[in-house]
Amino acid sequence: MVMNMAAGNALQLGSIEQFCRAAETGSFTGAAEMLGLTPAAVSRSISRLEQRLGVRLFLRTTRAVKLTAEGELYWKECQLALEQIVEAERAITGAQTVPSGPLRISVSAAYGTFRLLPLMPRFTELYPQIDIEISISDKIIDFVEEGFDLAIRLGIQQDSRLVAFKLEDAMLGVFGTPTYLAKKGVPRSIDDLNEHDCIQYISPNTGRPLQWLFTDDQGTAIEKPIASRMRVLNDALGAVAWVNAGGGLYQTYRFAVGDALRRGDLVEVLEKYGGRSRPFSILYPQNRHLSARVRAFVDFLRSAVKT
Repeated sequence: MVMNMAAGNALQLGSIEQFCRAAETGSFTGAAEMLGLTPAAVSRSISRLEQRLGVRLFLRTTRAVKLTAEGELYWKECQLALEQIVEAERAITGAQTVPSGPLRISVSAAYGTFRLLPLMPRFTELYPQIDIEISISDKIIDFVEEGFDLAIRLGIQQDSRLVAFKLEDAMLGVFGTPTYLAKKGVPRSIDDLNEHDCIQYISPNTGRPLQWLFTDDQGTAIEKPIASRMRVLNDALGAVAWVNAGGGLYQTYRFAVGDALRRGDLVEVLEKYGGRSRPFSILYPQNRHLSARVRAFVDFLRSAVKT
């Protein structure tokens, strides 16, 4: 009985690998060449897989094969599963003593540009065998659909499908150029913002503007709705560029304007009402085996942002 179960599992994994190779190459012949099999053997194996699943994975023609919608979904899941098996074998055999291979990271625009990218030369020097691809966008991603290993996002995620670690609380401030403040005046209270040109950022995920965060005279945390005729959609870096050009006031992270503040290109206002922050978290799927390269990056980043 045990031998039959083992043989069945081996056959199932072999069929899945053949399916993945056929999906990659777009042909049974290409898969056969990669695996040292005949095209007929690959075709039969995939047919048995389709029968077991009860769905058609490929549309077949005389010249090529094309994944169905079900096949596309199954392929993405199988790729993750096979990768986890390989990483698990490396972990128990000690084969991967040095993290290596591709690492795909999704990060929001401001954090990616001003926090993550300045740290990457140190990481790439520590781990020269890791191939890194970074997508910088404020849009929420689908890990399976888009093939990312991890993401860095604003907020504390409540999704049970994800593992989340808070990286840091990024301090906020309201900033403007000396030229703008000389023309419009320096706001002395939160209500004074109603008389100023405030640049508003619209989140691509909610379609709503981010509230500005303050602490009032009694030390109570408050959120200030900003009514503005100047709005930036999808990319917070656009709002940072706008305030740097003298377009108005904007509340953003101190790390995004640190150089401009040191040069005197920007000035912070309403500091007595400051002290607020927003959290950034690092995320990866709950059910995914944590590869050595992902673990190396998570450990590196959590350590780096504390220094």
